[in-house]
Amino acid sequence: MTFELFVFYFFSIILVASALMVITRRNPVHSALFLVLAFFTSAAIWLLAEAEFLAIVLVLVYVGAVMVLFLFVVMMLDIDVATMRAGFVKHLPLALLVAVAMAVEIFLVVGSGTFSLERFPAPPSQVANYNNTEVLGGLLYTVYMYPFEVAAVILLVAIIAAIGLTMRKRPETKYQDPSKQVRVRKGDDRIRVVKMEAED
Repeated sequence: MTFELFVFYFFSIILVASALMVITRRNPVHSALFLVLAFFTSAAIWLLAEAEFLAIVLVLVYVGAVMVLFLFVVMMLDIDVATMRAGFVKHLPLALLVAVAMAVEIFLVVGSGTFSLERFPAPPSQVANYNNTEVLGGLLYTVYMYPFEVAAVILLVAIIAAIGLTMRKRPETKYQDPSKQVRVRKGDDRIRVVKMEAED
């Protein structure tokens, strides 16, 4: 057994164990932390496959942003774990059926010869200073420029839609109108002179 294969099996065992801990822990914070461990081990396996860009993006985006946000949400909300797990046993047969169906589908796809080594030979070895991130960026902004721009427009529309859904005007909410603030006159709108009788 080579050292690379040993490292692959080592990280694979950690990945499978952490994934099982994600779905079996009762505390959602513990589940989120085990999910962070699963992401890190997945990034290590991608590094073994010479996919450095995907590994770094996985750590930066998911571990550095998404999981931190998820942890904040879990810790800020008062989650009743007992109520959340109340229907677990009731839905367990359906969940097992879906899990078995997914496992059979994965086995049929992977074991069908579609991903055989004859069809997809190993990529040629590169020189020591080869940078796949640079090659990926060159392909992304030249060959796949149009799909990349379409994906960017779709994300922009999704962001605008999310902002539009959250910025609805509610009659009970107090808000400022900048156009009215600009049209304010100093003497009439800001100051009110009240005349009072002099007191002895």
